[in-house]
Amino acid sequence: MHEGHRERVRNRFLREGLDSFEPHQILELLLFYSVPRKDTNELAHALLKRYGSLSAVFEADPADLMSVPGIGKNSAVLLTLIPSLARIYFKDKWGKKPQLNSTAKAGEYLVALFSGRLYEAFYVVCLDAQNRVNHPCLVHEGTIDQAPVYPRLIVEAALRHQAHSVILAHNHPGGSLEPSQADLNVTRKIVAALETISIKVLDHIIVADGKYFSFADHGLI
Repeated sequence: MHEGHRERVRNRFLREGLDSFEPHQILELLLFYSVPRKDTNELAHALLKRYGSLSAVFEADPADLMSVPGIGKNSAVLLTLIPSLARIYFKDKWGKKPQLNSTAKAGEYLVALFSGRLYEAFYVVCLDAQNRVNHPCLVHEGTIDQAPVYPRLIVEAALRHQAHSVILAHNHPGGSLEPSQADLNVTRKIVAALETISIKVLDHIIVADGKYFSFADHGLI
């Protein structure tokens, strides 16, 4: 009975894609591949009831997921893989050396780069003379209040990846796009540090909830 149902759901996906699926049906389909012999519809409803939304299920702590009856290690890995997989997919779509020659392109690239990140992260995107990406360097994960560490790490990253110029970027997971005073202070210190080695900071971009804020567009850099 379960196998016949699973085949119908898989065939529906192949015909229609996921757009017409309800959240519990998406979870049900995913769980087919980690729960071999069980009604995954019941499991999907239990997960949504516990966490409240599909995205919250994907962002849950794996150990907490495994405390849900019927969710083992394979299911926890599969579900929590989704946000990171989405980020890598979007980054790969841009190719190895995208040209970020406008604020819009830089903002869209960084929204993709931060997709699925649950914690604050800080990147320095090293660019060549044609504003093509040499390397997006993750220099810190955590909060931005440790300002003294940033200039040294970013100077090292810019030199290591032969940057002609850089774009700074960090995210505010679940927060506001508006820059904090700490954001402004650390940006000034990084700009000053990079000026000493003739590397220009083109922008500092904040990403939150799939949107971005550009320091350059707002006259802050």
